[in-house]
This record gives sequence, structure tokens and C-alpha cells, in this order.
Amino acid sequence: MPVEISPSILTADFANLERELGRIASADWVHLDVMDGHFVPNLTIGLPVIRRIAQISPLPTDVHLMIDNPDGFAPQYAAAGAASVTFHLEAARAPVRLARAIRAEGAKAAVAINPATPVAAVEDLLEEVDMVLIMSVEPGFGGQSFIERSLARLEQAKRLIGARPVKLQIDGGADRGTTPRIAAAGADVIVAGSAVFGAADPAAEIRALREAAR
Repeated sequence: MPVEISPSILTADFANLERELGRIASADWVHLDVMDGHFVPNLTIGLPVIRRIAQISPLPTDVHLMIDNPDGFAPQYAAAGAASVTFHLEAARAPVRLARAIRAEGAKAAVAINPATPVAAVEDLLEEVDMVLIMSVEPGFGGQSFIERSLARLEQAKRLIGARPVKLQIDGGADRGTTPRIAAAGADVIVAGSAVFGAADPAAEIRALREAAR
């Protein structure tokens, strides 16, 4: 299957989000970063904005929760129309129950791990989730440099997933230079923020990333 591209709106023009969504309509997903200023040192958007984006987006919404209390909030994002909701293993108190609650609301459930969290920590969740997200930067801000050891972490996660119907996503530092190696390491979904929205023509950049992934 071709690698999917999920542009992150973290570096988009927040005053013109509907226009920005139109500029990436050729992608596979739109990646929506929700940050609370506690789990990560940044504050972005919340439930009302996600609900509205889900209503108007030409793409399925891939909501990434970088928040302290995903157990309490993640199912609400699923109920608000998110196609996929990702919670961080480091923040979840009851990850199995949380994944099941997200799925019960009709969304796909995904688990993310930070660069210092052992990949093996997700193994016991693989029957409960639809996707694993490997962070290839420290979460919180766009435009960071790719952490090279993330490639080995992708390969390890791919081996753990095996034949299970679980996608493998990577987030952080993806561009035309890193995408070929990311794809070769086993990623199914690549999140790209600055590379897409920093380009003069986001649609052309999405095409370039797809080509680089091949």
C-alpha cells in the first residue's frame, strides 16, 4: 500500500483554516495537534475547533492529543467527529479502556510514544489500537529536526506489529530528505507540517512527498 500523507496544521494560518484545509485536499488525512500547555509546553486548539474542522474538512481528521488527561477527553474528540484519535501512552492511566472507549464512539484509536519511551511499551496494546505513532521529535512544537534513531524505532515497531492490521505513523521532521528513509523503515502514515505548509504550493509538496516515499 502507498504511504499516506497527513499534513499537520500546526504551522498553517490559523486565521484561515478553511482555506488551508482546501490547500491540502489531495492528502490522505489532516493531522490536528491538540496541546494543553501541561503535557507539552505549548497550547493550541481544543474540542470546539476540532468539531468544526471535522464538519468542513475535505479530509478525514487525525486528532493527536498531547494532553495530560486523555482518559477524560479523548472519547469526546471521537464523538465530535474525529476519524482517528491518538493518545500518548505516557499520559494515559488506563490505555486499554481508553482505546476501547474511542472505538466505541466510532473513531479509530491510536497510541503515541515519545522519543525516550521504549517501543516495546506498546506491544500489549496492539490488539486494542488501529495505529501506533512514533514521535521523531520531542512533542510540542513544529519545525524541529528529525531524530535519526527514530528510523530504528520504526523498524522495531514494524516487527512488533507483524501481520496485525495496525498502521504505523511517524510525526516530526518529515520532509523530502527524510521521507525515503522513513518509508523504507516501515511507516504507513507520515505526518508533515512545516514541509507542507511552509511550501509555496502545499499540493505540489504533498505530491513530492508521495514520490519521495516510493
